[in-house]
Amino acid sequence: MSTAGRTTATDGAPQPVTLAPLSGPGQQPWNRQRLRSNNEWLLLERLRRHGPLSRAQLARDTGLSKPTVSTALATLELAGLAREAGRFAPERGRTAVLYETDPAAGHVLGLDIGRARLRVAVADLSGCVVARRDLPNRGRSANAVADAVVAAAREAIAEAGLPGTAVAHTVAGTPGVWDERRRSVRLAASLPGWGRPGLFDRIADGLGTTVTVANDANLAAVGEYTYGAGAGSRLFVYLLVGTGLGLGVVKDGELLTGAHGAAGELGLLRLPGCTSTTSTGTGTGTGTTLEETVSADAVVRTALDLGMRRPLTAEKVFTRARLGEPAAVEAVRQEVDRLGYVLAVVAALLDPDMVVLGGGIGRSADLLLRPMEQALYERSPLRPRLEPSRLGQDAVLLGAVATALEAARPEVFERRTAPVPG
Repeated sequence: MSTAGRTTATDGAPQPVTLAPLSGPGQQPWNRQRLRSNNEWLLLERLRRHGPLSRAQLARDTGLSKPTVSTALATLELAGLAREAGRFAPERGRTAVLYETDPAAGHVLGLDIGRARLRVAVADLSGCVVARRDLPNRGRSANAVADAVVAAAREAIAEAGLPGTAVAHTVAGTPGVWDERRRSVRLAASLPGWGRPGLFDRIADGLGTTVTVANDANLAAVGEYTYGAGAGSRLFVYLLVGTGLGLGVVKDGELLTGAHGAAGELGLLRLPGCTSTTSTGTGTGTGTTLEETVSADAVVRTALDLGMRRPLTAEKVFTRARLGEPAAVEAVRQEVDRLGYVLAVVAALLDPDMVVLGGGIGRSADLLLRPMEQALYERSPLRPRLEPSRLGQDAVLLGAVATALEAARPEVFERRTAPVPG
């Protein structure tokens, strides 16, 4: 059955998304073909992680016999999954042929759909980005945003010199939480109309690939854990502060999404004794949400209240704070104080060893991190390490790529090594 035009979800699934490498192709009843397939997958993963390697090294590392390794490598070469990578000439003994995976055997697509910008990346199976698009989100309707994403993705695929069918899997990062039953995103107030069912089916149909939908903060955490500051952390939190507020949590390499995919939606909390200044559409009840107090819009509102004049963005407030403008400095101080409260809540609930600050506000980590640390210490005895994002605005996009690769690698392997009928 074709998977073109299908959407799935990492958020809201019964099991959390795992960042650990998949153990192998789909489980099937034992037979000789399955045994050969498992050997081939074992060698392919070994080459991906530690290659280039010789036949002798592969046999020694996997415990397979040299004839088995030779047969499996021949199959992988024929399938276009592995290739020769040169030769190694030791001081003694025969020259050995080295093998590596062929990253061009398949490609994935990562999408970052935000209120302000749309980002698209095409990557090969090694994770190397071969084409990308980064453009303002000018869509006046949810359909227009979906169509703009499809158009940008098609342009990137064409730039990479690939047919549309070369994309094995697509992962889309978006604010909010994927609802599989309704097949739509919930709690995405920053993108008006984004909760309407059918939008991601529209994207999947336009691209002709399977599309997995995931929360943007979760994907940012995956990206930062895989490629950035969170690597090796036991319990790592990515704090995404920009047009909204969210956090992603990775524990021992596993993304924690909660029972309904809404873990980390800290911005939805309503603060007692405060009156909302905006309509968030995130739920029932009254009162200012935590997101409204710390997001980029909150920085702008604070600066305006302190006498700064429009046109104004959070970035301009931080720039003028660096120049010492009193109102801007005070606006940043108030943002630091509010973020210190957020950190104290996160530290008390999760006890992370590291918190990474990312999102649009995270670009001003030079002004925020040390004062935030002090604000945290005034509220809590817990001391997680605070770090700026190493991936910056690409965290969600690269997290989407990393997640897509976990699905695509076994899919490509299965497709290329499947026995020919008859």
